[in-house]
Amino acid sequence: MSISKHKFPAIHNAMWPGIVGKGTDSEATIDLDTMLDLTAAAEVDGITFDGVDLFLSAPHTDIDSSDDDLKQLADKLAAHKFVAGSLVAPVWPPLGGGSAMGSQEERARFLTQVRKACAIGQKLRGLGVRRYGVVRIDSAASPADWAKKPLENTQRIAETFREACTIAEGYGERLAAEGEICWGGMHGWKHMIELLELVDRPKTLGFQADMAHTMLYTMGFNSTESRLLPEGFDWSDPSVLTDALRKVAIALRPWTIDFHVAQNDGTVKGSGSHDKTGRHCPPDDPNGKMNIVEIAGLWMTNEDGTATRAYQHICWDGCMFPNTMMTSPDTWVKILATMIQVRDAHGWD
Repeated sequence: MSISKHKFPAIHNAMWPGIVGKGTDSEATIDLDTMLDLTAAAEVDGITFDGVDLFLSAPHTDIDSSDDDLKQLADKLAAHKFVAGSLVAPVWPPLGGGSAMGSQEERARFLTQVRKACAIGQKLRGLGVRRYGVVRIDSAASPADWAKKPLENTQRIAETFREACTIAEGYGERLAAEGEICWGGMHGWKHMIELLELVDRPKTLGFQADMAHTMLYTMGFNSTESRLLPEGFDWSDPSVLTDALRKVAIALRPWTIDFHVAQNDGTVKGSGSHDKTGRHCPPDDPNGKMNIVEIAGLWMTNEDGTATRAYQHICWDGCMFPNTMMTSPDTWVKILATMIQVRDAHGWD
């Protein structure tokens, strides 16, 4: 019997950990069917995952999928009683995209990938398997390249993002920029706010908050001017971390339209071709630095304790988990249990 205290938000699992940071120079990829099966098998007191968030890149969901391909995907999701939520647009050069602060040709490739992703989102809505969610983007550029001309590059990224907003609006989609320490112009919380304000399309472009990445924001990785935690921070005092995370959440919560629940052990990690970024840990990792339920509340509720209701689902992100962890059914049961605790504490009906 279900003991869930709230019906909303829906609980999703991310599919991209099966391919991000995997491949020829790392561990083998995990196919979409396996990721779906593992997610569907997880159950806690009669509660299961409601849906999945998708990465629009082969070998999972090809950005150039045909209508028949998408119909097969929709049927596959429906067979698991899943819906699709947010979609990751493959805007990076190795996957056919280009830097948002690059040449006209590079920016055109970036925008082409956004257009294709938005079209897929629209088609999945038409197929009845997608009722909510955003299209996720980033600058597809490194902090080092951004730092060569920071003002000019931020302006160029903003210009590209504004064009992406116009594209998204034509498909009835919204875009969410995920701030990570590895994306130029988005690599610190102050830079992220500056960029969102510069784009100034709040009805179309918002922020995707990932707990593992926003924790790295407080530590000033790649952006020392954004550091909130003191040098030599003593992790045994969680109140200092909570205060720092609260400051970041207060600044970015008004922009947040998509939310990833995650854990972080205070280190950065890269895998395969993926640059070093916030390290995602399982919810019961003994080195995890956050009280997941408490910190999720900083993003999911307003200062008066009421739910923001800014998004209809929350998603667990296990990006760059090792395959032994990914393929263990127990992993997803623990994650689902954590997500239920988050919804019980901060959800609504």
